[in-house]
Amino acid sequence: MSFCLILLAAGESKRFKSNIPKPFIKIGEKTILEHSLIKFSKIKQIKNTIIVFNKKHSRFIKKIKSNKFKKIVGGKTRQESTLRALKYIKKNRINCKNVLIHDAARPNFSPKLINQIIKSSKKKTVIPRIRIHDALKKVVSKKIFVNVPRENFFLTQTPQCFKFKEIFNLHSTSRYVYNDDDLSLIKTMKNVKLIDGERNNFKITSKEDLEMLKNYINLKTKVGIGFDVHRLVPKRKLYLGGLKIKSRLGTLGHSDGDPVLHSITDAILGACKMGDIGELFSDKSKKFKNIRSTILLKQVMDQIICKGYYINNLDINIITQTPKIKKYKNKMINNISKLCKISEDKINIKGKTTEKLGVIGKEKAIAAEVIATIIKYD
Repeated sequence: MSFCLILLAAGESKRFKSNIPKPFIKIGEKTILEHSLIKFSKIKQIKNTIIVFNKKHSRFIKKIKSNKFKKIVGGKTRQESTLRALKYIKKNRINCKNVLIHDAARPNFSPKLINQIIKSSKKKTVIPRIRIHDALKKVVSKKIFVNVPRENFFLTQTPQCFKFKEIFNLHSTSRYVYNDDDLSLIKTMKNVKLIDGERNNFKITSKEDLEMLKNYINLKTKVGIGFDVHRLVPKRKLYLGGLKIKSRLGTLGHSDGDPVLHSITDAILGACKMGDIGELFSDKSKKFKNIRSTILLKQVMDQIICKGYYINNLDINIITQTPKIKKYKNKMINNISKLCKISEDKINIKGKTTEKLGVIGKEKAIAAEVIATIIKYD
């Protein structure tokens, strides 16, 4: 069965009271929206993903880059946003017999729940529910309240799964505004299957919810160390941190000899337990002769992201008598930020000398060492 995912992130986030819209708040190095995308990307039955965003949040959604999903502008209500996504699927003739609709404000679902929903969706709409365990009261007047049998009530969650044609027709012909796609729209249990939801799959509405979410998101931190040294010789270019530096001396190496990017690459590989730069890019191979280190680092970044790793922090020492690092530091940080897909405030560069001691002090070599902390998203 083929499934499309509609991820709703078009709300105003008024109750959250933050300058950053709720879907784009970061936990670790990933936004709340991205935490959901990472989990859904592991579900092979989902062939297409549509993110519905608020037009006011365009500058935030632009930072989330991938060719694996489509982005469309939502409407004023949840129902209107959902209908726009459904119309997009139909207009573009996307193969979609079943549709999963999920709130971006619920990033703490498990893959087990998604697989259970998919498994249960052969002939019916599937809606996760949470049974109410607490005592339930109803206010009759200012002074009177009564106990309500909790067995007659339950809470619903997303993602919810529908047959595409059925949910499209329901939304297209509805004259009322609904807060959800589920029972309020369907109104009959005939073709609905309720399954047990997950209490951890709560909706992020307040700052307190966000703090609680941080306790659930499973982030594993790993640390790696990288070191590289190259001879300085005439008639060679000098690259540091991906920048071409004006210098009478350049680095001798099989590739472009950038000790900073080589050290970063080795630190990342070490933290992810993926060997070292020499194993992946042998200096015996002609295809790596004079290759830019930016290309090698990009390849490693693609590999670690596929494995669920993301860089959290880089601390870099550049050990050299010449050139002086201070004048290039900001440009290097900007360049490394783009290569490693992290913000500039996560990168620190320090220029060090050896007080004119040894081969580095005599301007015959240049070295770099890096400590990288890496986050693993399970």
